[in-house]
Amino acid sequence: MKIRYFTLPNILTLCNLTCGVVATICAVGSIFEPDAAVAEKMALLPTLLILASAIFDFLDGLAARVTGQYSPLGVQLDSLADMVSFGITPALILASLYNRLGGDDWWWILCLGVALCSALRLARFNIDEEQHEEFIGLPTPALAIAIGSLAWAMPEWLTPSVILAIAVVGAWLLISPIRMFSLKFRNLSMGDRTNRLRYLFLIVALAIVCIGGLGAVWMAIVVYILLSIVVHLFLPNNKYNTKSEA
Repeated sequence: MKIRYFTLPNILTLCNLTCGVVATICAVGSIFEPDAAVAEKMALLPTLLILASAIFDFLDGLAARVTGQYSPLGVQLDSLADMVSFGITPALILASLYNRLGGDDWWWILCLGVALCSALRLARFNIDEEQHEEFIGLPTPALAIAIGSLAWAMPEWLTPSVILAIAVVGAWLLISPIRMFSLKFRNLSMGDRTNRLRYLFLIVALAIVCIGGLGAVWMAIVVYILLSIVVHLFLPNNKYNTKSEA
């Protein structure tokens, strides 16, 4: 089998990885930077880089579909890039926040659970045939974007204890059995129940972001999680993926 390294999808995935590596460097630097003002500035850049990574992550999949350049190499490369951008980086952002907010001792190590569970989440995704139409567990980009948004907003209720709680709950959501709806549209029909759910979420998310800006994106992710939980509890067994009879 001839392996092509530099296809358009792979180049976009490498852009995702580049953003993730730089974000990780900044996040690590902010943890150990003694100057609080410098550390705060360094901690903001990873949020923007996570968003850039998410855009490249979307574009590489789109490019693969448009060009037909699917490959096993691309699948593995995508997961490796996501592990850095959406696994390691958000874990380090949480650790940085914990230290900046005056957390005690080495409890920030709990934040690394996000990275560990991201690895499990991505590994399962690669071998799971049930996740073509939906996700099982919270997608890693969603959690990473939510954490980055919180770091940007720095709400007053954010304390070291809350940071640890977010790390533990977020890590569990990544490997939970909760089915999360995908935002990938196969068609634009309103007759599809999942499309109606997607449209509802996108409208609510857009309103949240327009009102609150980047610092409110985490609220949109919470809405996504809650909608998915409601669907998981009241429309089990993937029933919401079927088309309505109307």
